[in-house]
Amino acid sequence: MIMRPGQPLLLPANPVFIWGSLLAALLFNMLQHMGVWPRAAWAPDVLAVVLLFWCVHQPLRVGIGSAFVLGLLLDVHQGALLGQNAWAYTVLSFLAIAMHRRLLWFSVPSQALQVAPLFAAVHAMELTTRLIAGGSFPGWMLLLAPLLEALLWPVVSVVLLAPQRRAPDRDANRPL
Repeated sequence: MIMRPGQPLLLPANPVFIWGSLLAALLFNMLQHMGVWPRAAWAPDVLAVVLLFWCVHQPLRVGIGSAFVLGLLLDVHQGALLGQNAWAYTVLSFLAIAMHRRLLWFSVPSQALQVAPLFAAVHAMELTTRLIAGGSFPGWMLLLAPLLEALLWPVVSVVLLAPQRRAPDRDANRPL
């Protein structure tokens, strides 16, 4: 991973943690659609945020194929047009992998501004697919979802990079 000057060196990412976080995000999205709480049009797509994060930070482990499979799983669960989320997540991961080296040079708030158009593109693709298939327009509150996802980016960055920031050998005199 290419790093900015002054950024601390991170430990390698644990593959179990990567796939566990993706599975947790998938289950969170599934809970939203199961009626546990109502899925609003403005609700952020947590799986898209976590998937984009790992495609940017670990492009060799999480890529287009995993995005397609996760999208298909979400399509099957939602009963949506098969491939609607898979197509959107595939394009999202492609764009993330294409810009991951450039994106990592920016600070986390600047990264949030740069990934907001990617989230908007994903929602536009899902909406277009839904409307072509004969679905109804969910309302203009849909425009809030990419903004909320961009606001989630710094939180997800802190939470998902936390295991990599700890010291490799624990010492009583080190703060981390």
